[in-house]
Amino acid sequence: MLADGHIPEGELRRSRTDADVGATLADVLDRELTGYVVFEPQGSILFGDGERAVLTFESGVPVLAYHPASDAGGPDALAALTGDLFHAELYELPAESLSAAHRVEELRVPPAAPARELAGDDALAERTRAAAPDDRLDAERGSAVEAFLADADRIEAIREEARAEARSRADEWGLADQLDDEPSRD
Repeated sequence: MLADGHIPEGELRRSRTDADVGATLADVLDRELTGYVVFEPQGSILFGDGERAVLTFESGVPVLAYHPASDAGGPDALAALTGDLFHAELYELPAESLSAAHRVEELRVPPAAPARELAGDDALAERTRAAAPDDRLDAERGSAVEAFLADADRIEAIREEARAEARSRADEWGLADQLDDEPSRD
């Protein structure tokens, strides 16, 4: 999958074996790094199983994620990365070196997703969201709306709540006889 958006080797800026994901993501944001980070769980280093993920950044904001072992991209790459302690390598690249990779939609992640999914840090997720360009936030909002619309159970629960509220108001106003007992299905 990444072959469509090749990432050239960058200039190593930092390498830590005892890296904390949240601290690493905060450092990338603070540095306004344009480049990428390679994360490896501690077990991957010990067992040499290739369990790692690559996250790219533009001005410190995550753009894409790729997990080579599963060939997963985007949010699936974040979900595929396992382990507690990470080795992290930060590489810097000019933005134009990442432009082809950043156009591969299947690899893109919402700006706050790595902070939320990998670090479980809501404050960092909000800081990242605040630093993200508006067009990236529009895409994130669009993804949230799509996810909501795909959740049929949640939509049905909202409908039931609205029906109950309508019945309650109708009773209160003396209009209960005006309501259909069977709601129509579209």
